[in-house]
Amino acid sequence: MVIKGKAEVVWAAVTGSRNLWRELAALPRVMAISPGKDATFSSQKSALSESPRTKTFPLTEEEIFYMNCRAAYLTVFKSSLENIISKEQLYLALQHAGRNPSQKTINKYWTPQTAKLNFDDFCIILRKEKPTSKAELLKSFKQLDVNDDGSILHTDLYKLLTKRGEKMTREEVNAVISLADVNADGKFDYIKFCKLYMTTIEQCLKTTVEKLEVDSKLRHQQFGSHTEGSPERDPSPVPKPSPRIIRKTDQETFSNKGDTRSSLLATTRKFKTSVSFTITMGANSNQNSKLTEPNSIKEWQCVQSKGCFFLEEDGEIISHQYWMQIAQRSMVYLTIKPLNLSQVEGKPSPWLSVDTALYILKENESQANLQLMCFTELRNREMFGWTGELGPGIYWLIPSTTGCRLRKEIKPITEEAQLVYRDGTGELFLTKEFRSTLSDIFEVIDLDGNGLLSLEEYNFFELRTSGEKCDEDAWAVCRDNFDTKKNELTKQGFMDLNLMEANDREGDPRDLWVTLHSMGYNKALELTEACPFIIDIYADKCKPRIKAVHMEACSGQLEKAICKSVLNKGDARVMDGYENIIVHTYKCDTWITSVIENKSNNKVIIHINNELSKNCINNRGLNIFAVEVAPKSTMVCQHVMPLNERQEWIYYCVYSLIS
Repeated sequence: MVIKGKAEVVWAAVTGSRNLWRELAALPRVMAISPGKDATFSSQKSALSESPRTKTFPLTEEEIFYMNCRAAYLTVFKSSLENIISKEQLYLALQHAGRNPSQKTINKYWTPQTAKLNFDDFCIILRKEKPTSKAELLKSFKQLDVNDDGSILHTDLYKLLTKRGEKMTREEVNAVISLADVNADGKFDYIKFCKLYMTTIEQCLKTTVEKLEVDSKLRHQQFGSHTEGSPERDPSPVPKPSPRIIRKTDQETFSNKGDTRSSLLATTRKFKTSVSFTITMGANSNQNSKLTEPNSIKEWQCVQSKGCFFLEEDGEIISHQYWMQIAQRSMVYLTIKPLNLSQVEGKPSPWLSVDTALYILKENESQANLQLMCFTELRNREMFGWTGELGPGIYWLIPSTTGCRLRKEIKPITEEAQLVYRDGTGELFLTKEFRSTLSDIFEVIDLDGNGLLSLEEYNFFELRTSGEKCDEDAWAVCRDNFDTKKNELTKQGFMDLNLMEANDREGDPRDLWVTLHSMGYNKALELTEACPFIIDIYADKCKPRIKAVHMEACSGQLEKAICKSVLNKGDARVMDGYENIIVHTYKCDTWITSVIENKSNNKVIIHINNELSKNCINNRGLNIFAVEVAPKSTMVCQHVMPLNERQEWIYYCVYSLIS
């Protein structure tokens, strides 16, 4: 959806990363010393074909991906508990995983607010930054091959790499041109280069994985708190353990059914100690509302903003985040609820069952120093809210959803919706169904609800759908060609912009589907992988200000805020005999959250068993799994909600320390 010329699109496709070219210059060295490159799925299967475990139990694509993540990470770090603490380390780890990140890509994941990234963050980045395939490379190079002879003139290469994009020095370009294997007669042979490049990364991958397989210490390395899952399967003949309570004296073993992490869980382990929780919850539909508006709310000043939770391909949830200013000490009433977009009276939007919450953190001296003030724990139907007094200052509002009900869709779509059609004259139009969907999207991205899109609002949409921003010059072009008011895009202008994109592709809807999928829609134009929400803020002494400032993963500051709130309000149970390991459990009417606190100087591995819970669903999608908790740290273990709110639900969970 970014407005750009054809030449710029071609340039971006071919030279989006100067590191690709620098990799070419370093190929001989890489072949000799770099053992950590990832490649295509087919080469991964080849590299892993001789693994002793895969001969009996073939690895799934998910397990292969995860193994390669670990192989790349452990090539750079001694342990998967070590954090990436600099841009340079992130760049190196990504290179070992077969990626060639540009500076723009690095800056996307390492912002001025980033202090560190962990192994889970690294896995998420690798899911988003796919390795370049040979076909993609060849297709990109062909667009610069003016003679269609499989080569590019050195003079053109100099102009390309020293004048455009992330510029290279002449010395760096000379290093590329000096490689005899891919250069001759003043030309760069990109067909040979593609073959050499892919062969190199495949060989590097094989070397790294073989190293991981033969090194038992590395093979049994820590496996992080990864939550992505593959289909349940039982790769070992170890019988499934009894779901009874595991007491301190029990020495139960377990298999890794349903777990997604490393071969550590494929081996037999013993439990040192266990602690269990049993919580019986009534049907929410029969409970009285606890969230009530202040009596004088009509006299208070109010501001409002919309936003959205988006479900990524890897299961991660991202959302808008906000900055709020309170000018003077006031009583404040905050609420958040899913946004109902249904145009049919009496037919609520299906995502209204998704839980929403808002964490309020106060900024003290700097953005890095945020203090948890409160969160919206009271409920009235689908609305969650909080009432209390806040002093003057800057606050951060971080929306949250547990992920129990906002999950990847699994139902197949038998018929794809039509987006465009041509009339009898051949003119292209948007279908009624697509226009209705675009109208809903407009409502979601119109954050202030004024019926117009500002450049700032439109750029949140652009970042979500294309990963890029529209600059002032492109916005001026947009103003000149589409309907605007007060320098903001109208709904009709937004419709026409999408129609223009369809015309540019001569009616091919593929780019339109990219936009729709990014916004959470499936092929039937159903919003299944996103949950739009609306935030209302009332204050009795002043008019609050709210501004959307980021669209980021629901982690980092949010994880800290959830941990702190659960530690403050939850039920704490100490592991018998291990006073430094504490399981905290917080319950509200809607969900239960557990947090594991590790005060010791060593990492711990906790096995979690939810098999005896009734009418429950958790955000990990697994009844049995394990998590690793770093020394002197806390982590959110799981969120649990009722599968059916109209029925009683019983949370029964056993937490066991693995020896």
